[in-house]
Amino acid sequence: MHVPARLQPFYDDDSPVRDLAARLAAEGHECHLVGGTVRDAFLDLDLTGKDVDVATGARPDVVEPIVTEWADQTWTVGRDFGTIGAIKRGVTYEITTYRADVYRPESRKPEVRYSDDIETDLSRRDFTVNAMALAIPEPAFVDPFGGAADLATRVLRTPLAPEISFEDDPLRMLRAARFVSQLGVTPDAALVAAIGEMRQRLEIVSAERIRDELSKLLLTADPTAGLWLLCETKLADEFLPELNTMRLEQDPIHTHKDVLAHTIAVVRNTRPELVVRLAALFHDIGKPKTRSFEKGKGGVSFHHHEVVGARMTEERLKALKYPTDVVAAVTKLVFLHLRIHTYAMGWTDKAVRRYVRDAGDLLDQLNHLQRCDCTTRNPRRAAALARRMDDLERRIAELREQEELDAIRPPLDGRQVMTYLGVPPGRVIGEALAHLLELRLDEGPIDEDDAYRLLDEWARARGIEPAGTR
Repeated sequence: MHVPARLQPFYDDDSPVRDLAARLAAEGHECHLVGGTVRDAFLDLDLTGKDVDVATGARPDVVEPIVTEWADQTWTVGRDFGTIGAIKRGVTYEITTYRADVYRPESRKPEVRYSDDIETDLSRRDFTVNAMALAIPEPAFVDPFGGAADLATRVLRTPLAPEISFEDDPLRMLRAARFVSQLGVTPDAALVAAIGEMRQRLEIVSAERIRDELSKLLLTADPTAGLWLLCETKLADEFLPELNTMRLEQDPIHTHKDVLAHTIAVVRNTRPELVVRLAALFHDIGKPKTRSFEKGKGGVSFHHHEVVGARMTEERLKALKYPTDVVAAVTKLVFLHLRIHTYAMGWTDKAVRRYVRDAGDLLDQLNHLQRCDCTTRNPRRAAALARRMDDLERRIAELREQEELDAIRPPLDGRQVMTYLGVPPGRVIGEALAHLLELRLDEGPIDEDDAYRLLDEWARARGIEPAGTR
């Protein structure tokens, strides 16, 4: 058969996979390239640096010694599920025994059962586009469920009935949303209906697996279609119920969209970085809880939704088991995402310093998020926000040239304050440093002599007689 050009290196004489397949064949076992490796080759995507999935009829106790001798490095953490991991020439491989496993309804872990043929293995895979295989070392294409045709027509289907596929692994419902965005495919009606009917089955899946799949969706080039699938099937309600809560909340600023539509548009606008995409997804999450109607004005307001939203964001991301640093960064961006709107009234240098100080190492992400938060169709409003951001970034650049804007700290350190006041570590020292920091933010750089003078004034006003030692 004709091997796709992207897969030809796997069949070269010096191919590591061909070598592995020959070793397995010598023991009487067949071997196939499967999964994303085959799918991406048919899409003519670059496979360089990507993991390679291999399926074989050999059981793990046979595979392990063969792979150990063949690979540069191996690991067996997935052995109970039939998978031996390996690295060969810098490429990661997963060699998995043909499987026919299902989840028990009450269990988060699959009941592993092995199969002796590739067709059965492919039938238990998530989607037809991932249920294609190429035999190796001699090429033979195996596509019992029409995955190649589905790729060509951009349709997402399951090999067996979707109810069977989602019963096997409920996470596949969330994975469907990722592939809808990643591959630009359209889910067939039966798949969509099954997600809606079986969405509560997601409760047996661990928060960590849900988190990882959500992150993969958010990091696709355009997550829009996948996010809408989550909302329209109500699958999002099982792990992120705040999304659909925003659906009926009309946003008075972005009057052509409800808050959910605006949110998904902002996610699409942002660059594919996890912290930024999560912040875009959560930035208006507090609006439903803060919605109020303004009497006599016929309008709706969401006062302090950034405060409420930050708290909700922290709680939800912790529930999804995101790392502490990610939770902190996303929560901070949600809390600060409205700061630019106060700039319409004009900012002093003091305000710019505080903005930079508050944003800290998230300054670039905050500026980017605020630019992307503009989804209005009104060209004058859009231009006004763009000018405001341009002006703020210009002001920040100018202040950076004049002072150490990105490392604003009190003009004296704690040791200097303790020595001068003659006071041991404690509340007084903290208050003194906070006072000096406020003065630094207000006035800009302060030299050491002025700093001691200001500290002396502050101390005497509080009845503290400084020791006066520097």
